[in-house]
Amino acid sequence: MFGTIVNTVAIAVGGALGLLFQKRLNPRMEESLYKVLGVAIFILGMNGVIGSMFTVKGSQISGGGELLLVISLVLGTVAGELLKIENRLEALSRKVEQKMQLSGFSGGFVAASVLYCVGAMAIVGAINDGLRGDSSTLLVKSILDGVSAVIMASTLGVGVLFSCIPVLLYQGSLSLLSGWIGPALTDTLLDQICMVGYAIVMCIGINFWGVTKIKTANLLPAILVPILYCGVTSLIP
Repeated sequence: MFGTIVNTVAIAVGGALGLLFQKRLNPRMEESLYKVLGVAIFILGMNGVIGSMFTVKGSQISGGGELLLVISLVLGTVAGELLKIENRLEALSRKVEQKMQLSGFSGGFVAASVLYCVGAMAIVGAINDGLRGDSSTLLVKSILDGVSAVIMASTLGVGVLFSCIPVLLYQGSLSLLSGWIGPALTDTLLDQICMVGYAIVMCIGINFWGVTKIKTANLLPAILVPILYCGVTSLIP
């Protein structure tokens, strides 16, 4: 759990520093940073999708998983819409805003939570931390998350700081359950999970541009589809 605790503190400290910078930004600068941050997040997600789908052997590039990606996003969206995940999170966020008088909490909290929880470093790092006591991956992730929290909090507000709570619960659970999850997590399954997760990250980046509104929280069940697919295919002789 050491790596997860450090990661949680890094996000909280980075978010707090970002709030200090937010007070110094004029609306024009804040809007520009918001859009540029969306570009950076989109590229991060795209890089993750490409890295998970394609492999290079010598001079040849091979890819796969396109159909699984489409099916995962479609089924995940249907499940998310039926469960109304985005609406429930926004309702919870509004209650926090009202009780703690924190304006703009919802957008930063949801975007940052999804960004910090999906991806190979969160999954592999938490499992290695719990299974082997190796916190190196999460320590590197802590630096990256802390820096990005400064930038995100300066534009999205206090919700980014509170995203450290889902990170603590998510990565902490993976570490505690690592003895059961670790042996079942093959390289192929990890790539498939990350492929879907980074596609959701791309959607977060698109939302920053203000062109459209994708309910990214409703896409979260899509991450479970590759796990179900792996379980079903393993039963087929």
